Amino acid sequence: MSAEMSRGLVDRFYGDVLNGRRLEVIDEIAAEDYTEHDPLPGQSEGRAGLRDRVSMLIAALEPRFSVEDVIAEGDRIAVRWRNRGTQVEPFAGLPASGKPFDIAGIDIYRVVGGRLAEHWHVVDQLTMLMQLGFIPAPAEAAP
Repeated sequence: MSAEMSRGLVDRFYGDVLNGRRLEVIDEIAAEDYTEHDPLPGQSEGRAGLRDRVSMLIAALEPRFSVEDVIAEGDRIAVRWRNRGTQVEPFAGLPASGKPFDIAGIDIYRVVGGRLAEHWHVVDQLTMLMQLGFIPAPAEAAP
């Protein structure tokens, strides 16, 4: 897969789907048997599972992603991103906090036939939990 094609998939997923809230684009860019290696609670499998995941994220967190880096080699795409949003609904078992967050993460995708087929990620969940008020920040923590 060319770097331009990889960048196009990333632009469509982060721009059209996550930021643009256009879930129908998932049918065009994700494989039917899409594999999520870190599913959210309640997320189903396959392309429908990716739709579940995105629906949960946009409904609960009002995310706004900015793509910082895209690196593509062979059938892999690595994306370093920033996500700024507000938790407006319960998410992953946590009640709605109404608070904003600003976190970083890295997604790695495997591409098959020009579509996203597999996903792994690393997300700064500790910072997010502190910003949302679910755990104390280090300055607030007891010695």
